Amino acid sequence: MRAVSEAGYTQATPIQGKVIPAMIAGSDIVGIAQTGTGKTASFVLPILHQVHEQARRPQPKTCGALILAPTRELAAQIHDNVRLYAKFMNVSSALVVGGVKPHKQIKALARGLDILVATPGRLEDHQSTGAVRLDATTTIVLDEADQMLDMGFIPAIRRILAKLPKRRQTILMSATMPKQIRALSNDFLYKPKEIAVTPASKPIEKIEQRLMSAVGQNKKQMLASILKNEPIERAIVFSRTKHGANKIVQYLDKNGLSSAAIHGNKSQGQREKALAAFKDGTINVLIATDIAARGIDISDVSHVINMDLPNVPEVYVHRIGRTARAGKSGVAISFCSEAELDLLKDIEKLVGRIPGERPDGAAAPTAKEPEKKQLSENQRRNQRRRRRSKQNNGSNGGQRDGQRDGQPKAGRYHGDGRNNAAANNNGGGSRRSGGRRSA
Repeated sequence: MRAVSEAGYTQATPIQGKVIPAMIAGSDIVGIAQTGTGKTASFVLPILHQVHEQARRPQPKTCGALILAPTRELAAQIHDNVRLYAKFMNVSSALVVGGVKPHKQIKALARGLDILVATPGRLEDHQSTGAVRLDATTTIVLDEADQMLDMGFIPAIRRILAKLPKRRQTILMSATMPKQIRALSNDFLYKPKEIAVTPASKPIEKIEQRLMSAVGQNKKQMLASILKNEPIERAIVFSRTKHGANKIVQYLDKNGLSSAAIHGNKSQGQREKALAAFKDGTINVLIATDIAARGIDISDVSHVINMDLPNVPEVYVHRIGRTARAGKSGVAISFCSEAELDLLKDIEKLVGRIPGERPDGAAAPTAKEPEKKQLSENQRRNQRRRRRSKQNNGSNGGQRDGQRDGQPKAGRYHGDGRNNAAANNNGGGSRRSGGRRSA
């Protein structure tokens, strides 16, 4: 409690108030909470409670609790929180991610750990060499579960779950939870408690959303104008591609505006340096791709600017959730070209109409006006599958970022399709039979 008090917590947030007692009771959980609501503490604190109650030293090359995250940045953020909350406890923990040499990680794993925070790809690398085993792991957390699944981590997650004990506690935490992702949780969880403190896939009310037409205009010029004329404290600018992010940094630099890019082609050191400069105010503009931005947890981001609209509507919610954190207000500005109208329509089916200038010239109804025509769930699911397929085949898409963050490349493990199918029957889930949960 002392460390929690020093961290500034005076009372539990809604997600913490519901998840913490459920975890302590041993339930599997599907938790839905927008970013900035304290969901990391909601699973870290119960894990620390379990470590304190069990009071036993982990065996070499094992971990008592495993927390999986889709990116290095998010994994590092979680590990920072583990160390912060365990400040006055005797807890062993380690961070295992790609982009750095493995030797220090192997040394940390050799001693045995109470808590291991990892990305799936690097964890599997260490499993393959015998540096770590998961037969003593009793709690697993999949943070940003929707992004983990969208990025194609399902085969890796199934392989990892198959190595866990039959009796375990499984937690899925996410800022958004599309219905088809909820269905997949049936493969991983046993009678989970579903805890949702906000409507799924809806932006928080304190975000002022604006739409700007980019028809006949240069988006980079529009961005530079906003950065020069708006009262910006800190801004995160989202680019769909890594190459595009670099181009934006170069353009802003030529116009006297300092910024830095963070994406999968950057080394871990470069990414950490850019984030540190953004946090300490050396720069106040950060250009990011969706995957790399998953670990950004900064309370005073005043603006989020979408240079390109995302292909998946739920990603829009997550992007703009980088602002208006910790009870503050924020501004989310989205540029939209004529070619992006279909993407805009999909986003607005999810969040309501966004006020501002529209590329089609149509007036924007208020956000509260109901959508006149709603697609069925099957139609929306098929649309998202097609978009993901196109995105995965793109030359600069997020999948490559995911691979650089530790996800195995397609074909690296022989028989992925067969193993995935087998996992459905033999190893992917955690349903119980006769009181025991299958791995």
